Amino acid sequence: MKKITLLLFVVLASISLEAQINTPAPSPSSKLMQTVGLTDVTIDYSRPSMRGRSIFGDLVPFDKLWRTGANGYTLITFSTDVKIGGKDVKAGTYSIFSKPGAETWEVFFYTDTQGGGTPREWDDSKVVASVTVPVFPMPKEMAVETFTITIDDLKSNSANIGFLWETQYVAVNFEVPTDSSVEADIKRTLAGPSAGDYYAAAVYYSSEGKDINKANEWMDKAMAMTEKPAFWQLRQQSLIKAKAGDKKAAIETAKKSLAGAKEAGNMDYVKMNTDSLKEWGAM
Repeated sequence: MKKITLLLFVVLASISLEAQINTPAPSPSSKLMQTVGLTDVTIDYSRPSMRGRSIFGDLVPFDKLWRTGANGYTLITFSTDVKIGGKDVKAGTYSIFSKPGAETWEVFFYTDTQGGGTPREWDDSKVVASVTVPVFPMPKEMAVETFTITIDDLKSNSANIGFLWETQYVAVNFEVPTDSSVEADIKRTLAGPSAGDYYAAAVYYSSEGKDINKANEWMDKAMAMTEKPAFWQLRQQSLIKAKAGDKKAAIETAKKSLAGAKEAGNMDYVKMNTDSLKEWGAM
């Protein structure tokens, strides 16, 4: 009987250990994604709520470093280089820290992205950009219960990162390189296909058994636009020449590829070119 009782106790204890009660997080996590111009911006942060507490100047002391959220670091990711406060910030992920004040906030973009709270030792060399921005007070009737980050005032070349909680709103402006990116695309597109475009199209047409004459034409254009064709490019050109029925040009090109492969020490291409030259009666 004692053994049965003990067994039941062990079973019940294991069930109670495995049982979990799901409850809502006090500061739930949030992810904000927004495209600004041609730049993707993502913000990952946790959102504490007031719950009857006085926030700025109390729960969040004035002029003290704050993690700008709850739990882990608040993170922002830019898919392109941007400009914040007149400083160039490379594409990548950064943590956001701040020093809220009654009239202004200092906001810092920091290279460390792992951790909770604030860094034990602040390192100014890790600050990629910092700005001081004014506080826009809101009426008590419009108090924001839960800490909120927004991306506002979207323009082609800029936007604002907004921070709202209690009766404070601050905004940090950042600029994105939309104009330079579009100008580069216009220039590249109007200049016509690149050597790589012609090469890729030629190889595709050849490998898929499509119009070999068109593949030959595109490959010739690709090689004419390439200052020093690589041995592997010449190999593809020789194969296309052979398929197009121009054995003489195929042999000449294969010999160039063979020489390049020998110089590079690539024995695979040495063998492939040698085999082709034998097949075409050149060796």
